[in-house]
Amino acid sequence: MAHPVMSRKMARVLLAGAALSALVACEDGLDYDLRGGFGADLDTTGAAQTATATRPRPDKRGIISYPNYQVAVARRGDTLTDVANRIDVPVADLSKYNGIRPEDTLRQGEVIALPYRVSEPSAATGGSGVVTAPSDVDIAALAGGAINDSSAAAPRVDSEPLQPAPKNAPKGETGFEPIRHKVKRGETAFTISRLYNVTPRALAEWNGLNSDFTIRENQILLIPPAAAPSSGSAAGTAAAATTTAPGQGSPTPTPPSATKPLPEPSATVDKPESPDLGATQTSTAQMDYPVDGSIIRPYSKGKNNGIDISAPAGSAVKAAANGKVAAITTDADNVKIVVVRHDNNLMTVYYNVDNVSVKKGASVKRGQSLAKVPSGDSFVHFEVRKGFDSVDPIPYLE
Repeated sequence: MAHPVMSRKMARVLLAGAALSALVACEDGLDYDLRGGFGADLDTTGAAQTATATRPRPDKRGIISYPNYQVAVARRGDTLTDVANRIDVPVADLSKYNGIRPEDTLRQGEVIALPYRVSEPSAATGGSGVVTAPSDVDIAALAGGAINDSSAAAPRVDSEPLQPAPKNAPKGETGFEPIRHKVKRGETAFTISRLYNVTPRALAEWNGLNSDFTIRENQILLIPPAAAPSSGSAAGTAAAATTTAPGQGSPTPTPPSATKPLPEPSATVDKPESPDLGATQTSTAQMDYPVDGSIIRPYSKGKNNGIDISAPAGSAVKAAANGKVAAITTDADNVKIVVVRHDNNLMTVYYNVDNVSVKKGASVKRGQSLAKVPSGDSFVHFEVRKGFDSVDPIPYLE
């Protein structure tokens, strides 16, 4: 009969594997709060401090028009067929593009992505035209904080590009065009909001999500863009950042010496050559085992999305390959997890570790110690993830 403590630990590992399906290749890393997936260090402070813009008002048909795409906003009690009839688009086209059945009832304010453009909002439709960005704002600098450079890693809806708005389309209100994110299996509103550094509430308000933040696979979400600075320019934002409240003093100026280069050294010193550790590596496997021990539970996709390796308490848990620490976090039972990102869209997960000795964002070498095997349950759960999917670690280790 299995020991009850070990059984509970195994159950947590299974739950960890399910949550890992929300794994995303993003700089913000992962989140293990068991609300459905990973985010970033169980901390939404950054997102909460990122002001997001208010969603533009749709016209009478429910259309919001951006320079490169359009969306329709559902009314209370609408089905997808109702929306299709109102905007004069075949319901089959909307159904296929959004993964919604024609007879499905939509939530009030729910966003429906359009597969192609319809007539632009105008005074005749109760709208103002195409939402356009202000000409005097550095969009890249403004959006960089909210998106956190996720544009290259996050799933975006660009496989079916729409025709841009015609040049003679009426110009509407000022705002930024949101990124469109197509929901992948295993993702949650929490993981997506942390991916783009926005609050779940802002994501819900922009997309008409319910109080449980429910989303569905293949749903197309608008990521709330950052609010424009009140001064109307990026320069105004920079100026505000250097302004302090009365009585708090002034920012310390950079010492003049810090702007001058250091003097040339009077004599050169020969540095010993660094050993090429890669040249002495004897293993031909793509990865190393994270600990020296026996496999007590093999990989079984959907049941155990990794391997469990027994090892003495206090043993070093080592990086399986060169990479970068994507996340250091804990689950609901305060069990620590380390996640390392590697080349070729691979990630490795080290679950049930203690005394973590690396920091998030640190580059690590193959064989470098990341943590220790905890006392009590002396095993490490090790996973290899390729994109969103778990894969058998053994081919990478042998």
